[in-house]
Amino acid sequence: MEKIRMTTPIVEMDGDEMTRILWKMIKDDLLLPYIDLKTEYYDLGLEHRNETNDQVTVDSAMATKKYKVAVKCATITPNAARMEEYDLKEMWKSPNGTIRAILDGTVFRAPIVVKGIEPCVKNWKKPITIARHAYGDVYRGVEMKIPAAGKVELVYTAEDGSQTKELVHTFDGPGIVQGTHNLSKSIESFARSCFTYALDTKQDLWFATKDTISKKYDHTFKDIFQEIFDAEYAEKFKEAGIEYFYTLIDDAVARVMKSEGGYIWACKNYDGDVMSDMVSSAFGSLAMMTSVLVSPEGYYEYEAAHGTVQRHYYKHLKGEETSTNSVATIFAWTGALRKRGELDGNKELMEFADRLEKATIDTIEAGEMTKDLALITTIENPTVLNSEEFIKAIAKRL
Repeated sequence: MEKIRMTTPIVEMDGDEMTRILWKMIKDDLLLPYIDLKTEYYDLGLEHRNETNDQVTVDSAMATKKYKVAVKCATITPNAARMEEYDLKEMWKSPNGTIRAILDGTVFRAPIVVKGIEPCVKNWKKPITIARHAYGDVYRGVEMKIPAAGKVELVYTAEDGSQTKELVHTFDGPGIVQGTHNLSKSIESFARSCFTYALDTKQDLWFATKDTISKKYDHTFKDIFQEIFDAEYAEKFKEAGIEYFYTLIDDAVARVMKSEGGYIWACKNYDGDVMSDMVSSAFGSLAMMTSVLVSPEGYYEYEAAHGTVQRHYYKHLKGEETSTNSVATIFAWTGALRKRGELDGNKELMEFADRLEKATIDTIEAGEMTKDLALITTIENPTVLNSEEFIKAIAKRL
C-alpha cells in the first residue's frame, strides 16, 4: 500500500512518562504504516528540557510559528518533588504556559462523545466546549516567599521615570506573595477568537470572571469582551440566532450544572484549566477531550488535555500491565493531521484523520475499551484492554 504523502512537516513535541510510551505506540501502530510522516521533532521530556535550560520549549514554539501546525504530548510541570526526582537545575515553568505565551490565542477544549459513555450530569445532552485564554495570570506569575515582617508593594515605572505604587500587604511575619499580569492585546485576541468560533459553530457563548471582587483586573476582561462584542459581533450574533452571555464565574458554574450543554464557555486561563478537566471527567474521562490552541496569526497546536499518567508509568517501569486511555492523544494527532491537510490542500491526509477518529470511536462503541471507560460504560460486558491492546484494536479496525 502506498503511504499518504505529506508536503509540509508538523511540529512534533514529545513528552513525559506514560503518555510518552503511548505516543510511540500511536506512531508505530496507527500513523507510520499509513503516512509518510513528516515532523520536525522536539523532545520536551523533562530531562531534555533541563539539559537545554528549557530552550527546547521555546524552540518548539518558534517552529510552530514557522510551520503553523504542532502536536504535543503531555509533559511534566515540575514541583518540589519532581525537582528532587529529576535532579533539576531549577523548577522549570509549565511548557504549555511557555508555548501559549509565545503563540497567544485561545485553547478550545471539547469532550469526545461516545455512545455508551453517558455524562455524570444527567441533564447534559450536548457537548460543552471550554474556551480557555492561553496567556498570563498565574501561568506567567512571579512569586516570592516573604521571610519576615516587611512591606510588599506593586510598583509601575512609566517610560518617563514616574512611578505609581499600590500597597499589596504589610506583613508582620513570614508569608507568600504572587504577581500576575495580562495584556489588553491578548485579551482582545481571546475575545475575537471566542466570538468567531461561536459564529463558526453556531453556538451561544458564555463568559465569566469575578469582576465584583477584582474591579480592575477581571473587570478589564469583562469590559474588553463587551466593547468588542458591541462594536464587531452584536449584529452577526443576532443574524446567526445565537447569544453572548456574561455572568460571574460562580454563577456560571451553578448554571452549567443545570444546563443541557451545547455552548462555548469562555474562561480565564486558570478557570479554563480547572473547568475543562471537570467537563471532560463528567463527560466520561480526562482522556476523552480534544484540545487545540488557536492563535489569531493562524498557528494551531493540538494536545491531550490531561497529564502524564504518572501512576501508570511507575507500574509500566516495574513491568506491570497498564490500561491507559490514549484517545485524547490519538485525537491530538488526528486534529494536527487534519489541519495540516487542510492548509496544504491534502485531502487524503484529512480523510485519514477522519477514518482514524471513526476507528477509535467504533472500537469503544463495540465494547473494547480501557479500564477507565469500562468502569463507567452502559455497554454490557465490555472487554477491558491494556494500553497496547487498545491501540492494536483500533489499528485492526483502521
